[in-house]
Amino acid sequence: MITTKAWAAKNAKAALAPFKFKRREVRPSDVLVEIMYCGVCHSDIHQVRDEWGDSIYPMVPGHEIVGRVTKVGNAVKKFKPGDIAGVGVMVDSCRKCKNCEQEMEQYCVEDMTGTYNTFERDGVTIAQGGYSSNIVTDERYVYHISEKLDLKGVAPLLCAGITTYSPLRYANVGRGTRVGVVGLGGLGHLGVKFAVAFGAEVTLISTSPSKEKDAHSLGAHKFLLSTDKKQMKAAESSFDVVLNTISAKHNYKKYLTLLDLNGRMLVVGLPAEDPKTSPFALIKNRRSITGSMIGGTRETQEMLDYCAEKNIVADVEVIPIQQINEAYERMIRNDVRYRFVIDMDTLK
Repeated sequence: MITTKAWAAKNAKAALAPFKFKRREVRPSDVLVEIMYCGVCHSDIHQVRDEWGDSIYPMVPGHEIVGRVTKVGNAVKKFKPGDIAGVGVMVDSCRKCKNCEQEMEQYCVEDMTGTYNTFERDGVTIAQGGYSSNIVTDERYVYHISEKLDLKGVAPLLCAGITTYSPLRYANVGRGTRVGVVGLGGLGHLGVKFAVAFGAEVTLISTSPSKEKDAHSLGAHKFLLSTDKKQMKAAESSFDVVLNTISAKHNYKKYLTLLDLNGRMLVVGLPAEDPKTSPFALIKNRRSITGSMIGGTRETQEMLDYCAEKNIVADVEVIPIQQINEAYERMIRNDVRYRFVIDMDTLK
């Protein structure tokens, strides 16, 4: 067994604190990654604090992982020691259902195995995440990362990046598409970057007028203040796609009215309470709501390769692991631009 240093939550009320546990030895198809950076996702807070229910403790969060390969199994074909690699939101799936066969493992019929807060496929071992010194994962769920990119900024691509890239690709966003991105946080700022890179006309939609300058610096062409009734009224039926990244309680109707004929609202934000909507807002203009959950292994690698080509990374604030509890509180106050990333060297 491999001794692993980490920070973990012992229960829903406890602060994250130092923790040691054992990872499995490297199997024939496994890759051992020494973790360099791990992004901090808002879902980490939800799960650590059991806000979605059924959390498993002790819990080592973290599913935006970048590191260096230090060992591979004798059947591994894609990686060798020294490679820079990433691990995202999932570390396994059944591998045989119709969705897994299409490399859409995030929709595994038997459910994917999350990087943490779940049990491994053996039903006994608790999967532990990236706030740790290393991780052992089957090579299918490990990704190549270009050393040309700023590795600190790459870490959030493993969740926030693929979470926004996948639905925008699914909606065929491209040149001439009118896209509204709702919310400028970890997800929203990458949604803006991707939509701009795809050639769309991009509008950042926010409750905060202070976000207008940031929106333009990220490449957004326009800004819409969602608390201004006149602006919102004038913007009705003016978008082909609205990417909804809001994780706070809200009503979908407000943003559905912005969609033109056959417009789609792409939902990637996960509020703690179920949002409300209006069937009348849906039937007008034949609008639709489409959910999307991360991306499969093939699409995630495609996204990382695209980011290397276009030099797209997240805007991050790097912190030592010792500041993780403070970082959680700052995230709740939206006091980060736009993603915290832990320098895992500080774990030592």
